[in-house]
Amino acid sequence: MAKQEGRRKDNEATVVFGSETSFNGFLRFKETLCIQGKFTGTIEATGALIVDRGAVVEADHISVSSLTVYGTVIGEVHAIDKIDMMSGAEVRGDITSVRLRIADGVQFEGECRMTSVEEDVEIFSRPTEEIKAELQRING
Repeated sequence: MAKQEGRRKDNEATVVFGSETSFNGFLRFKETLCIQGKFTGTIEATGALIVDRGAVVEADHISVSSLTVYGTVIGEVHAIDKIDMMSGAEVRGDITSVRLRIADGVQFEGECRMTSVEEDVEIFSRPTEEIKAELQRING
């Protein structure tokens, strides 16, 4: 597992599983992971996942902030923000996301469920006394 030389435009580091990498198990990560090889197992992460061209990901469950697929993904996918299926990608499994983009030339087999963005919570709309009372209960 090596850090990629470049940086993403939002200044997050990208970790790359190279094309010769084969990983079987449970994956958790916070930054961006690019898989170029083969992965089998479960992925539960707060970061973004990129499945590169030629890569194969077979998972019983994938939960990430966003997913970009150039290669093959087999399994159930839940992306908090978005799923991008790029030309030449193959996705087999049910997907759930707020946003979805499927390019021409994608093979997709499964059901798609679109979720809504949770409304922003306005913390300043609560009365001060209510916040103080809650803090006193917590710090008790």
